[in-house]
Amino acid sequence: MDTTHVSDTWERGSPYEQYIGRWSRRIAPLFLQWLDPPAGKRWLDVGCGTGALSAAILDRCAPGSLVGVEPSDGFRELAVRKLAHRARFLAGDAAALPLDDGACDVVVSGLVLNFVPALPAALSEMKRVTAPGGEVAAYVWDYAEGMEVIRRFWDVAASLDHEAARLHEGIRFPVCRPTALEAAFVEAGFSGVETSSLDAKAEFADFEDYWRPFLGGQGPAPAYVASLPEDRRATLRTALESALRPASGGAISLRLRAWAVRGARRSALSAAPAGSPGPGASPP
Repeated sequence: MDTTHVSDTWERGSPYEQYIGRWSRRIAPLFLQWLDPPAGKRWLDVGCGTGALSAAILDRCAPGSLVGVEPSDGFRELAVRKLAHRARFLAGDAAALPLDDGACDVVVSGLVLNFVPALPAALSEMKRVTAPGGEVAAYVWDYAEGMEVIRRFWDVAASLDHEAARLHEGIRFPVCRPTALEAAFVEAGFSGVETSSLDAKAEFADFEDYWRPFLGGQGPAPAYVASLPEDRRATLRTALESALRPASGGAISLRLRAWAVRGARRSALSAAPAGSPGPGASPP
């Protein structure tokens, strides 16, 4: 079976909301609770998507301002429809942010970093638009283990189709581990880098509630399902239902885990080489 057309591209907001957006909204408040920022800060949400993290920032963090940057027109339009009266949304790429140097105090990104083709360039841009002393933070799904909604799907798919194994997001996205996230932030020059797990639950009324979002055709797993002929799609569905059926029948509960990372942009003073005079200091 040819799976070369299976893509990570996200374009339409509604299928994303059913597939992942609703679970992102469970994780976003936990992420912000961990950050615990003061009120009145200038925020930037990189890859804001349909606005799950942006909405949580507006509801919980009393930002002085909020800008969301998103390359997908379909996603950005949905965010604008929901939040335009409270935030500003711009078209843009993580590696080429349409903001001035030091324009933000807190720069965040939810469920995006693993999809960025050039992560070092994106982190450099996020640092550029952060004011000295400001903070950059992000979270990504724990595809390899704790994000069971997706991981359980790929485990079953790979057991039926060796082609599915190479599409498994737990394998494809090695950056979605705390050690890799920490290393990327340290390499980008952030200080005080730390990571944390963010844990919640995904509840489904029944197997159909779990399966239906995989038919949206958008994102790695739904695109894979769409690529299957009808008989193999039915086989996958049956195998998944057997693997996920709870002992009591009916409702299904799965883990949601994301890994979060944070780091500060060094102030001009702290970034100065050892022994060099700080701003305003008199020469010896």
